[in-house]
Amino acid sequence: MSQSCGIVAVVGAPNAGKSTLVNALVGQKVAITSPKAQTTRTRVMGVAMEGEAQIVLVDTPGIFEPKRRLDRAMVQAAWGGAQNADLIALVIDGKAGLGEKLARAVEGLQERKERKWLIINKVDIAIKEKLLVHAERLNGSVGFEEIFFVSAATGDGLPELKSALAKAMPEGPWHFPEDQVSDATDRMLAAEITREQLYHQLHAELPYAAAVETEKYSERPDGSVEIHQQILIGRTSQRAIVLGKGGARLKEIGSKARAELAALLGVSVHLYLHVKVKADWEDDRGVYRDIGLDWVE
Repeated sequence: MSQSCGIVAVVGAPNAGKSTLVNALVGQKVAITSPKAQTTRTRVMGVAMEGEAQIVLVDTPGIFEPKRRLDRAMVQAAWGGAQNADLIALVIDGKAGLGEKLARAVEGLQERKERKWLIINKVDIAIKEKLLVHAERLNGSVGFEEIFFVSAATGDGLPELKSALAKAMPEGPWHFPEDQVSDATDRMLAAEITREQLYHQLHAELPYAAAVETEKYSERPDGSVEIHQQILIGRTSQRAIVLGKGGARLKEIGSKARAELAALLGVSVHLYLHVKVKADWEDDRGVYRDIGLDWVE
């Protein structure tokens, strides 16, 4: 049986469950998730294997109405992730339905020439009767080649989706070794895992405007990894929130991030976190470069 390989751009509005879906198809974590909208900032590539087919999934930031430079850079990264894709998969939140947030993604898709599939996610918590209505309305405005109803959280419908994606991949050699699951470097992954913990533990208290920079990433002689990171926040008042009483919150963030990184990397991890107030971090080209976004004017 000959090999096949293709690129699938996973697009949609914020919070549709794109990262959870990509992680589920890959079979392990490659993208961070949180209930907070706009968690994914950059284009993340996950590699899923199905028989002789390699499915390269590009998890993109949510497409929304950009208001700031960071927003504009994220939306640009989303559509940039769809460049050269063999197939574009629009993921929608089946529970939330067709709101204003989705309109921008649908609008952008209408002009695309690539093959387009619709994936309606979160069917486990959605009102079943509404799902077909959503599918018909979206299909009327875009015209999808295939429509799938899945739950990335429970795994419902995923084997069928993965199998269909595998069959849709063009014939050709694999782009990645069979055991590689992502194109993210360990350094980038480390920053993302810490950022995920920030969101999980501080969701309502910490505004979306926080970044994590990995300042130092080195291997110790014993094979363990030493990581120094800076948590960048915009205001002094947020410092106390991240630190917590007597530094307890920061300690907890570090402890959970360290445990997850050790499991993912398969080695002991020494993680050192430092909180820095940097009012204008969203206008710092260096931060954009570090988190993998292109600078936009």
